[in-house]
Amino acid sequence: MDRSVSGGRGYYYSAAPVGTGMGMGPLAGQLGEWLLRAVQPPAPTPCGSPGGPPITAPRVRMRDGRHLAYEESGVPKESARFKVVFSHGFTGSRLDSLRASPEVAEELGVYMVGFDRAGYGESDPNPGRSVETAAQDMEDLADALGLGDKFHVVGFSLGCHAVWGALRYIPERIAGAAMLAPVVNYWWPGFPAELAAREYGRQERGDQWALRVAHHAPGIIHWWMEQSWLPLPTSTVVVNTTYLPNKRDAEIRRTLTADGTLRKKREMATQQGIQESYYRDMAVMFGKWEFDPMALPEPPCPVHLWQGDEDGLVPVALQRHVAGKLGWVNYHELPGTGHFLSAVPGLGDTVLRTLFG
Repeated sequence: MDRSVSGGRGYYYSAAPVGTGMGMGPLAGQLGEWLLRAVQPPAPTPCGSPGGPPITAPRVRMRDGRHLAYEESGVPKESARFKVVFSHGFTGSRLDSLRASPEVAEELGVYMVGFDRAGYGESDPNPGRSVETAAQDMEDLADALGLGDKFHVVGFSLGCHAVWGALRYIPERIAGAAMLAPVVNYWWPGFPAELAAREYGRQERGDQWALRVAHHAPGIIHWWMEQSWLPLPTSTVVVNTTYLPNKRDAEIRRTLTADGTLRKKREMATQQGIQESYYRDMAVMFGKWEFDPMALPEPPCPVHLWQGDEDGLVPVALQRHVAGKLGWVNYHELPGTGHFLSAVPGLGDTVLRTLFG
């Protein structure tokens, strides 16, 4: 697969000379160059490069020469009736899954593969990462593993931008899609301005500022998230302090914090540079999309969306609006449930039976 990736746009500013414009003196030029250096994120440390983390997972080559690390589960793909590609959420990895029981996967004949999204874990960074390239990565992974002409896609949380991208850019390759607590972009045109503003304003001030910068000035998102001289709080999502109204979510976070799991997940996700994983995720998810999911035509496959009504990270009111606008989305709202849907007992089996039963 030697095709070149198209449509991707990085969020780094160009380091072109600044002091050459009319009326710009040497001091102004030097100041401009200093500002550019100040906002530029550090270079990544790709896995397998000198000084970079080791490569421990199987990897496949993408159309642009990058590599994606992956993890397989379920039945062997050679005997599978159904093949599923998972797109993990913010802070996640190739090891994240539906937590469906092996018995149900065996009964239904489901092969599953998760992968580190670009810049996460052991997958190479992509300076041109976008919603479109996220879909292309799933397509290239499926082709490299020989999953056939059509495959299913499942997304978790922020990783659902890849599923929306697949429905927009490669619908002919998708046999079915499922999204679990998909993160929304408050600037999608399909949202009523008043509703989007109300839900946006319910976030902590640091989260509002982080998303505002990611949307309007993605080129400085790394600088913004790392700076400490402005008297503004940081993103509670990045530091795992967001208020979680659901008791199960709150208890899960307490447990994973106490036993060090969240720290280990962060170290794994960001080992090539937090700018290539977390911050680029923010720039892609909350930046300016080339399409509005609520304006998508009906795809040639079933689409399911699960959402908890006590989600402290994704406003259920906005999710209801998305589902209401798209009559072809099969919407499953879970009462008394939060954001961490993979931890809901039996839900993984329910998702598989809904898709393939």
